[in-house]
Amino acid sequence: MQDEPTPNELIKAVADFLRSEIAPAIKGHNSFKLRVGINALDLVTRQLSLAQAADAAEAARLKQLLKIDGSLFDLNRVLSEKIASGDVDLQTPGLADHLWQTTMDKLAVDQPNYASYKREIGQQS
Repeated sequence: MQDEPTPNELIKAVADFLRSEIAPAIKGHNSFKLRVGINALDLVTRQLSLAQAADAAEAARLKQLLKIDGSLFDLNRVLSEKIASGDVDLQTPGLADHLWQTTMDKLAVDQPNYASYKREIGQQS
């Protein structure tokens, strides 16, 4: 197994090449399809870079909030059940902060150019 370049670097290099060298020459519907492909590569790059740490932080917050252990999937299921039953609501200490941070972490991966997200993190262009 090679150490360099990383999968993240390879995917980013392909996306950058497509964006700078290929996209300017493509027109019409194929241009749209190419942009969709480039966006998918950018998303995968962000997932490789950010998602694992965000998931670990989310699981840690859920474990503290719910006072139980489990997988991220199971912890989110328990939280959903507790919200649905009324056992947990926005008055529950830590819940609003957890929901906010989880949303921000997911936006960082999925939609980092979303205007409200950029404004919230102070990077509005």
